[in-house]
Amino acid sequence: MQFTELTGCPYYLVSRVSLQVTSALKKGFLAADVQTVRPAYLGVLMSLWQTDGLKVVALGRMAGLEPSTMTGLLDRMERDGLVARRVDPQDRRAQLVELTRLGNEVKAPVQAVMEGVMSRVFTGIAAADLEATKELLRQVLGNLQEVAGK
Repeated sequence: MQFTELTGCPYYLVSRVSLQVTSALKKGFLAADVQTVRPAYLGVLMSLWQTDGLKVVALGRMAGLEPSTMTGLLDRMERDGLVARRVDPQDRRAQLVELTRLGNEVKAPVQAVMEGVMSRVFTGIAAADLEATKELLRQVLGNLQEVAGK
C-alpha cells in the first residue's frame, strides 16, 4: 500500500477532514452564541455531560487526552467558565473536574451545532458506511495506542 500520494494518504485525508470540521464547528458555535466553547473542549465536555465530577486522570482517559494536554486545556476551560476543579475529598492529592452552571447551559446549543455539522458532513453517506467508518477509526485509534505503549 502506498501512502506517498497526497490524496491517497490517510493522514492527509484525516487531517483535512479534521481541519474542515473544526472550522465548521467554530462557525456554528459563533452563530449559536456559544463562543466560549472551542472544538478542542468537546471531548472533555461530552465526557462531563455523561459523568460529571471526574478525577482529572479519569477524565483525560475518557476524553482520549494525554495528561500533559489536560492541564492546559482545563486551565482554558476554567478561564472560560465551563468547568471548575476542586480537591477530591476522598484523596487530597487528586482533583475533581465539575461542570459549572455555564458548562451545563451550553450543552443543548453545543449538541445542536454538533448534530447540524455532522449531518452536513455525512450527507449522502449510508448509515452502514458511517458505522463502518467509525469502527475503522476506533481500530486505528487502538493501533495507535498500542504503538504508543498504552
